[in-house]
Amino acid sequence: MEQPQHQLTTQTSSPERFSFWSYFTGQAMVQTILTNFIATYLMLNGIPLEHIALSMFAVKLWDIVNDTFFGVVFDKIKFKSGHRSIPWIRLTLVLLPVMTVVVYQIPDGLTPTGKLIWFIVTYVLWDSAYTVSDVPIYNLVTMMTTNLNERNSILSLARLFALIGAFITGMLTPILVSERVGFSFGNTAIVVALLAALTMIPIAFSAQERVHPKGENQRYGLKQIGDSVRKNKYLSRFYLGYIAAGVSLTNAPLDLFVSYFLFGSALFSSIALIVSSVPIGLMSVLMGTILKHVDKFKLYYWSNVAFMVLGVVVYLGGWHSAVLYLVLLGLRSIPQGIVLTLNLTFTPDIVEYGHFVTKKDIRGIAFAIQSFAAKFITLAQPLALLVLSLFPWQTTQAGSFSELARDHIVQTLPALNGLWITATLVPVVGTLIALIPYSRYHLHDKDVQLMARANAGEIAREEAVAGLSAEFKRREKIG
Repeated sequence: MEQPQHQLTTQTSSPERFSFWSYFTGQAMVQTILTNFIATYLMLNGIPLEHIALSMFAVKLWDIVNDTFFGVVFDKIKFKSGHRSIPWIRLTLVLLPVMTVVVYQIPDGLTPTGKLIWFIVTYVLWDSAYTVSDVPIYNLVTMMTTNLNERNSILSLARLFALIGAFITGMLTPILVSERVGFSFGNTAIVVALLAALTMIPIAFSAQERVHPKGENQRYGLKQIGDSVRKNKYLSRFYLGYIAAGVSLTNAPLDLFVSYFLFGSALFSSIALIVSSVPIGLMSVLMGTILKHVDKFKLYYWSNVAFMVLGVVVYLGGWHSAVLYLVLLGLRSIPQGIVLTLNLTFTPDIVEYGHFVTKKDIRGIAFAIQSFAAKFITLAQPLALLVLSLFPWQTTQAGSFSELARDHIVQTLPALNGLWITATLVPVVGTLIALIPYSRYHLHDKDVQLMARANAGEIAREEAVAGLSAEFKRREKIG
């Protein structure tokens, strides 16, 4: 069947798309150094695991206020330029890199309590800056084009560029702080922040907001917003699963310790990152083509299942053979690459569904919930520390891994077993839990495309309803 001309039309320019992707690279760089390495940094500062975990749980309470508040602000504030996302994005070009550096500048002379206070205050400020970057950048793609295939392609490649940013930070940080180089985490954060700022700048000059959905200028009170969110059942179903799976990714926060204590060197994490990044990158590159033939959510669901099964295999393989571990890690990275590429491409679909069903465009709230969920899953860090604290892990005081090696600091076998369990089995349990709400997500590509066109005023609502799948109309009691 021939595609409608609407779906064949590209509405964005090449420089615009590249600047969008480049922004994701920088954003992912600063997010990765905070998500994957802050726990290691605090552990090396001699702070007990349970105290670090509790402080991390505490700062997440700010997310509840921060993301919801900014979502309301985003929907309410109208700039004279007529832009909704671009002014906010420009503001973050300075805020986000600067706050990334500040978090990693804990003075050595502070007591453990003082160090925790420094972390809590600076992390809350960083978290606020990240929200101001995250909500507008995901909303921007809905303002760039109404073509669902183009959106999917842009967002899929954005995830690839984000993975590139995460890869750069994931490779660079272990090398710089390893026992062979000996950089401090503070100096490493400066390097990462500077690189991130350079990749984020192009969007300030290239991005365009050309789509203005009907109902955009409406005003809603908190009650109306709450009602709209409750009616958008797929928003809660998807993000309950996303949070359950994301919070359980306790392998990333402990990666440097797994590499150092189980495989002999912090540099081993760079080898593991390369092995896992190749299939992840390949999946990201091929995703645009794959999605032309496969429904996005069905692919996402079964990739989660495969990731869970292979996670069990990694655990059973053990840590006594580095080669076997790398092989299994590479295999697990294939479905993981699909999940990481697709996991934040569903919010625009959910926004279109909510607009179509409730006739209210509260995309700021939807993207704020996405931002909240993306940051909430950083609770994987304190969860990893809490689980690890159940085992006899010894607190360490060292500025870098070179100091650990110099002082010959080791851990007991029970502690190492606990490290392995925390890094391999907890993600399996979380993914299993995530499959429960995912099994009730029934929003598919063909229906979303029709709703997007109706929301943009390109076709009549009646025409969209007539074209919706029978299964969707039955579930939604439409028509």
